[in-house]
Amino acid sequence: MKLSTRSRYGTRLLLDMAENYHNGPIHLVKIAQRQGISVKYLEQIIIPLKKARYVKSVRGPKGGHLLAKPPEEITVGEIVALLENSASLVECSYDEDVCARADTCPTRHLWREAAQAMFDRLEAVTLADLLQKTKPDQQQK
Repeated sequence: MKLSTRSRYGTRLLLDMAENYHNGPIHLVKIAQRQGISVKYLEQIIIPLKKARYVKSVRGPKGGHLLAKPPEEITVGEIVALLENSASLVECSYDEDVCARADTCPTRHLWREAAQAMFDRLEAVTLADLLQKTKPDQQQK
């Protein structure tokens, strides 16, 4: 399976916010510069993240965006499922009307199981876990 740019960039966006969690609101321009992602694209990605209450916005001169929950409470699986609009690999695994063979297809259940295994793994990893993996020097201390 290939994840969309939307999921990959959305994860990077939230990971950047997680890394700066205790520094207060962050402007998207700063995140865009650090991550090498256009501000316009981040503006599109942040909308569903705000609606799902993963991100909150603060207005004013010291405003910006910040995580609405601690990094320990946000899993990669949640982010990907939200930004992919689905937790499946193929449409027929959740909507049998898209394929006339859905009732008799031997692979339909395999795709469902494979998607479940992938999302089970993604659900087991939080933003905090990812931050720990990016700082191996701190783990040795």
